[in-house]
Amino acid sequence: MLREPRPAVWWIVSAAVAVAGTVGVVAWWLLSGLPAPRADAAGATARSEIIRTALAAGAGVGAAITLMLAFRRQRHHELVEHVAAHDATERRVTELYTKAAEQLGHDKAAVRLAGLYALERLAQDNPGHRQTIVNVICAYLRMWGPPPSQESAPATPGPHPAAQNGVDQEGELQVRLTAQQILIDHLRDDRRNPHLRVTSPGEQFWDGMRIDLTGATLIDLDFTYCRTAEALFRRVTFTGQARFDWAVLTGDAWFDGTTFTEEAKFLSVNFGRDARFDGTTFTKGAEFVGATFSRDAWFSGATFAGAARFNGATFTRDTRFDGTTLDQGISFDRATVREAPDMKVTVSDWPAGWHLQPNGNGTWRLVR
Repeated sequence: MLREPRPAVWWIVSAAVAVAGTVGVVAWWLLSGLPAPRADAAGATARSEIIRTALAAGAGVGAAITLMLAFRRQRHHELVEHVAAHDATERRVTELYTKAAEQLGHDKAAVRLAGLYALERLAQDNPGHRQTIVNVICAYLRMWGPPPSQESAPATPGPHPAAQNGVDQEGELQVRLTAQQILIDHLRDDRRNPHLRVTSPGEQFWDGMRIDLTGATLIDLDFTYCRTAEALFRRVTFTGQARFDWAVLTGDAWFDGTTFTEEAKFLSVNFGRDARFDGTTFTKGAEFVGATFSRDAWFSGATFAGAARFNGATFTRDTRFDGTTLDQGISFDRATVREAPDMKVTVSDWPAGWHLQPNGNGTWRLVR
């Protein structure tokens, strides 16, 4: 924020005092160095030289003050231009954001697609607005259900007028798939992909994003290699495939009340904080092979209609399977449980037939 400049009188008085003070001090110092007052020509010449020297020193101080004021004016001018440019950029971003958001409410699918791509470009060019734009895209997916034109989609159309009236249903499907793909493209961390062997995630990666897709219906979601700060998939319906292989969910990951209509894939996923699948329905099985649960892992009341595999998984803290329904069994081959350094192992309610056996190195393995 720019401060209001001081009045000119303040600077004039200060400069005059500084110049006069310099002249006076220099003249006194030089005159005090003379051996004794002299009335001859040599003494007059010496005093004249002293006065000229004092005036020169005052002029130098005045020049320095003038230079300082000139620098200050230039700096203030630059700050004013910077603030003006920043304000202009923010106004333009706001205008573009408002226009793109309005396009998302249009009844034509092509216009909604244009709005999504406009938001994507805006977020890519303005990192400070990325989380807001991610929130808007997530809200779109939460509010509008997919049209019934896709085989794996629900039979009931969503609330968007175009879908309700049976108009442009295929268009709405494409809009929703595009919204999903935009999120995936910018949340995918190439460092997790062992085939790429890269050390940086790439310019397209948006780090530290939080996503909230509570209550949404997602179609053929492939979240492989993605990285988020927080992931809320509560009461989501995953139609078609749902893949989270090698994903890193550094914050809480909540899937409670979620329904997977096809097999759920969580191979080698890393849950950085709590992972909750309470009341989740896995219609055709679930793969958590090699998954890492860094904190609590709750599957209370979950239903596994197909096989549930946790082979090679790592459980770190409280893990619950109480009230879980297992239609085709569950496996924990080579799975381990680690003791957190600040707490006791509190693993509870494992499915029947499995129990902990210590490895002797602070970890436990699950055996029958």
